[in-house]
Amino acid sequence: MARTVVVTQSNYLPWRGWFDMLRQADALVILDSVQYTRRDWRNRNRIKTPQGLVWLTVPVEAKGKYHQAVDETRIQGRDWAEQHLRAIALAYARARHHAEVFPWLEAVLRAAAGEELLSRMNERLIRAFCDRLGLGLSITRDADHIPRAELPGLDPSERLAALAEAVGATRYLSGPAAQAYLDPAPFARRGIEIAWMDYSGYPPYPQLWGEFEPAVSVVDLMLNTGPEAPRLLGRPD
Repeated sequence: MARTVVVTQSNYLPWRGWFDMLRQADALVILDSVQYTRRDWRNRNRIKTPQGLVWLTVPVEAKGKYHQAVDETRIQGRDWAEQHLRAIALAYARARHHAEVFPWLEAVLRAAAGEELLSRMNERLIRAFCDRLGLGLSITRDADHIPRAELPGLDPSERLAALAEAVGATRYLSGPAAQAYLDPAPFARRGIEIAWMDYSGYPPYPQLWGEFEPAVSVVDLMLNTGPEAPRLLGRPD
């Protein structure tokens, strides 16, 4: 039986396509030994408001730390979570499932805000969201399989293939952007198939504030659709 793995960096409150990728996998390996990139999805995402799209950004210590890894990046301050919760509460007070979803979101975000490292905070949220969305895949970190000191020196494609092999994968599922740089040879040597996500064709769902906008955090889907959110992660069968 095929065993599918996703190996990817952690994101903050990812969009539904990210969770759709996990929905199609048996295992997630969080690849946070790689370099932290500014103005990326590691520490921010977007919500929809009456004024348009708004960024929710987790402040991190990045000044002068240009080569730090994601799993070395520290969160700056503790009040960011309350700011994010206020923004979400204001934007989604009229959402159909606000009353049932927001208290859960409030609890998990406050709990995650106790973490000092960005990677650990993201992982805690990812685990909570996977549980809420009924995604039963295993979640591990890259350093659980390869010594942390060895990871940065590996060829990027070799590293991905080795991590896929370490969790017993026969299929590696990736976002489409990686087609531009992924070397298939390390996977072929291990007998691991490469598959690419297709993010087209996601159906719209009832959403506040004007024309439908797909590229927002999954909290938008959950607050607007409640128990239907797991079914709406992907395209209709």
